[in-house]
Amino acid sequence: MTMNLYPSFGLLLVDDEPSFLRSLSIALERSGGITHIHRCQESREVMGILARENIGLVTLDLTMPHLSGERLLKRIVEEHPDIGVIVISGLNQVETAVNCIKLGAFDYFVKTDEEGRLIEGVKRAIHLQELRRENQELRKRFLNDTLEHPEAFAHIVTGDKGMRSVFQYLESVAPTNQPILVSGESGVGKELIARAAHTLSGRQGPLVCVNVAGLDDNVFADTLFGHQRGAFTGAEQARAGMIEQAADGTLFLDEIGDLSMASQVKLLRLLQEGEYYPLGSDRPKRMRARVVVATHQDLGEKQRAGEFRKDLYYRLRTHQVHIPPLRQRKSDIPLLLEHFLSEAAEELGKDKPTYPPELTVLLANYGFPGNVRELRAMAFDAISVHKARTLSMDVFKRTIHQTNQDAGTDLAVERTVFAADESLPTLHEVTDLLVHEAMRRAEGNQSIASRLLGISQPALSKRLKKMRTS
Repeated sequence: MTMNLYPSFGLLLVDDEPSFLRSLSIALERSGGITHIHRCQESREVMGILARENIGLVTLDLTMPHLSGERLLKRIVEEHPDIGVIVISGLNQVETAVNCIKLGAFDYFVKTDEEGRLIEGVKRAIHLQELRRENQELRKRFLNDTLEHPEAFAHIVTGDKGMRSVFQYLESVAPTNQPILVSGESGVGKELIARAAHTLSGRQGPLVCVNVAGLDDNVFADTLFGHQRGAFTGAEQARAGMIEQAADGTLFLDEIGDLSMASQVKLLRLLQEGEYYPLGSDRPKRMRARVVVATHQDLGEKQRAGEFRKDLYYRLRTHQVHIPPLRQRKSDIPLLLEHFLSEAAEELGKDKPTYPPELTVLLANYGFPGNVRELRAMAFDAISVHKARTLSMDVFKRTIHQTNQDAGTDLAVERTVFAADESLPTLHEVTDLLVHEAMRRAEGNQSIASRLLGISQPALSKRLKKMRTS
């Protein structure tokens, strides 16, 4: 299996000292997880390499024979302005450093500087280059309204423009190594988005899914990090954690909002350091998986309430995708209904039935607290009891009625309906407005409109006649 290179673009190390190039390469790979490295000892070959390879960042020595680092820096900035340059020099001179920054260098380091500081500088430059490339990709996709890989979203049934924007954003951020936070209500399909992100990343490893809700700190650590033999009572043999199982792939952590504070600290360290210790081991392992997390909770609100770490929250939301609820993309309801009816009929060994046109009107006026998952359950329930040629609406009506009854107390939540600086309409005017709105939403269907108003159909019919004659 081929190991995925990080970052997605190449890092070119330029220095005429082979020993320095070798030691820097090893340090970047061991301490920074940076594996997409090119090395060059001859400064005259650099421009040719930049023309041939997908290079995003260059580390450049200043004092080299033939073509000096300063002259090379000028050429790179002029001919390849999208490539970042870090100068690494043996000269500890403020004037030289300032001049390099003025010429366009991203940063300046002295070779005798602490190795950790240099590696952090390279990682920081890689992150900024990734953000720059993502912004360029986003602009291109939104301006052209294109999807480069629509096949990655083939398993997601939608025609909604908001969802298309989500797909375009995912295409832009999927190749990077940064975490993705997927938010949205329960049942909107967050795991499907995680699968699409994994497919788009091009990673050769598997997608490993873990629901972290209800895991205490010890179970969370053992699940993710694994353990050595004898790490605790009952650990008779070593076990690889989910991070190791997801090597060169994607680790999907669902319900991340339910993590305890202690487990949040462990996850933060994993994301910051890129390494972890299996339980019972004193030798660190490098994380080779991309992390995608999901939650139905408002992490921003939990963070303000002190229930979620601020540093972890901001690290997770480097790339954030919000999936709109089904009630905000009602044009998807007919598409999803067709899909689930076909799926249910095939699974249950029945012919797919036709359904009355007013069914989609009924569903469009329902809030779907369970979102796509709830619509799927409705469709399967309806097919399971279906016997006639036309699908009955009874299952759908019964579910909607029961949900509305259960949520009856929630409907009394105070809402601002009338403007404070305007006079109140009369009761008669309000009634007429409600009837008009209900009939509009029901597309003229009195049975559905009466359900929306909470009255009987004869009562609505009587009201409509009175409105026409008045």
